[in-house]
Amino acid sequence: MKKLLVLTASIALMAGAAAADKLDDIKAAGKIVVGVKQDYKPWGYLDSSGNLLGLEIDLAKDVAKRLGVLAELVPVVASNRMEFLQQGRIDLVIATMGDNPKRREVVGMIEPNYYAGGANVIAPKISGLSTWEDLRGKDVCALQGAYYNKPVTQEYGTNILAFAGVPEATAALTNGSCVAFLYDNTWIESQLASDPVWADYSMPFITEQPQPWSIAVPLADLDQPYGLMMKEIVTDWHKSSFLIERNADNGIAPSPFLQEQHDKLQ
Repeated sequence: MKKLLVLTASIALMAGAAAADKLDDIKAAGKIVVGVKQDYKPWGYLDSSGNLLGLEIDLAKDVAKRLGVLAELVPVVASNRMEFLQQGRIDLVIATMGDNPKRREVVGMIEPNYYAGGANVIAPKISGLSTWEDLRGKDVCALQGAYYNKPVTQEYGTNILAFAGVPEATAALTNGSCVAFLYDNTWIESQLASDPVWADYSMPFITEQPQPWSIAVPLADLDQPYGLMMKEIVTDWHKSSFLIERNADNGIAPSPFLQEQHDKLQ
């Protein structure tokens, strides 16, 4: 029995040491590998030269700067970002990821949250959609792995057509394969305000299912030096107004959530 207890304690100690070394490993490698979006303008997107730009790209680079390493950016989508983190293919997720209890069982969600959004749709103005109930029985485009797909289906009886990425979903919307594209209100608002291609579209509903966004580390690292360092960084982003400034510099409308967090953490 004593041997078993000693063995269990040793394994726990080794696991803790391995997790504690994650920050050291990143610094030793000279880089931090961050999963980011490349299809969510202006949070993360490709410019005409193929460069990754956006608010979350700025955040990834700031993390690297604070750690004294380079930022290696890896494009991810909703359906693979947590998997990549679990597999060790990336060290950090900064990719418009909503924070919820189910995801907290899989990855380490960093608090405070760094942004917030909710569910809405973008649809042709001529569609006549005005309330969520108007989606009942209709084909609605969405992204694989989005947290609001299931609730919207259950509550409003929609037929979700799930796609791997935004380009595929928007292509299906514009060619008439679905009546609307279910997505984050933040993205929809930014597209309607800045991209002429959406001139004949609107966001007709009241935003539902508001959810804060979190950056994420491997679950084992959440309460270790690496996770604690990320918590310090996000806290400083809010306290110093860095997030508010980067939000404005990327042409995004002022966020009540960011202002609330800034005031709260002063």
